[in-house]
Amino acid sequence: MERLSLLDRGELRQRPILFLWLTTSREFQSDLAKATSRNERILLSPNFELAGPPRNDWAEILEETFAFHNKSQPLADYEVLTSDVNEIADKAPTIGRSIELVGDRLASYTTELHDISRYQVVMLWPVTDGLRITRVAGFTNARDGYKLDWNAFYRELNEDDRQTLPLSELNRARLYFDVRLVPIAAADLHPLCRDLEKADFEPSRSYLERFEKSHFVSIVGESWDPSVYSPLRERESERATKAREWYESVTTKPTQLGSRIALCLRSLGYDAKPEQEVKTPSSRVRADVLVSRPDSQQNSVIVELKAFSTENTRPSSIKDAIRVTLKRHAQLAGFLGRQ
Repeated sequence: MERLSLLDRGELRQRPILFLWLTTSREFQSDLAKATSRNERILLSPNFELAGPPRNDWAEILEETFAFHNKSQPLADYEVLTSDVNEIADKAPTIGRSIELVGDRLASYTTELHDISRYQVVMLWPVTDGLRITRVAGFTNARDGYKLDWNAFYRELNEDDRQTLPLSELNRARLYFDVRLVPIAAADLHPLCRDLEKADFEPSRSYLERFEKSHFVSIVGESWDPSVYSPLRERESERATKAREWYESVTTKPTQLGSRIALCLRSLGYDAKPEQEVKTPSSRVRADVLVSRPDSQQNSVIVELKAFSTENTRPSSIKDAIRVTLKRHAQLAGFLGRQ
């Protein structure tokens, strides 16, 4: 302060210069003000205060800041859930310390999740119109291959769900199995899924080629290319109307529908089998379709067919279906005990 006072009396006297001396100590702030007693002109304010954001906003700021600097990836992708961030923000003395503690949590992200499971889980959800496409895709990062969006799922949970569900284990299963939620137009299935009772059905090559271009098959075949991604659309047409009428008649036949989808995948050269049981020492699940990819790091795809009626393709129904799938596979991996 003495040095600033000397500068103020000399060469800097005619220049407006602002010095901000930052401190979080009220006592030190008072000492600084008293130290200007020999030249009170240099003290602009004895109790100037910069107020930071309220504590209730810290968790949201932490999550948004992380996403901004990490290509919109949420903290949940690194096993740091909103509940964890809230707990850190509630206990930390400052928002800066909150950031440090979240960073410490991220630095410890070296679990066995980095040893990627050999299974990938794909929830296949037939849709009949643009509204249902939007609802299903809204739970995903569509451009990123329909990866399940944890934040979208979390927003649909009610307060009781958030308090009682094993969210950490469900999120861990999402990451471990690389869970996808893929909509497919009923119109792309309809011509291939007529006469579901016929075991010797031979799908038409032209319809198979259309099926092969679907987002679902590109994900199963690991040919997904985000640079040429175009959103799934279902335009009003006679083809779409007939498919909608047909689909409402087969939602009660998920086993037959899964068997036909497996047949179509085999016709395209994939090793696909319907109604296959997957077992681990912890649990077991039944795949509606199991696709083997021997040359892939994730060499098996568990396809779960979500053959819900059009009226049941609501956000709450989608959320519940995701919850069931995540719980089932959290048990399969041993993250959750069987209940």
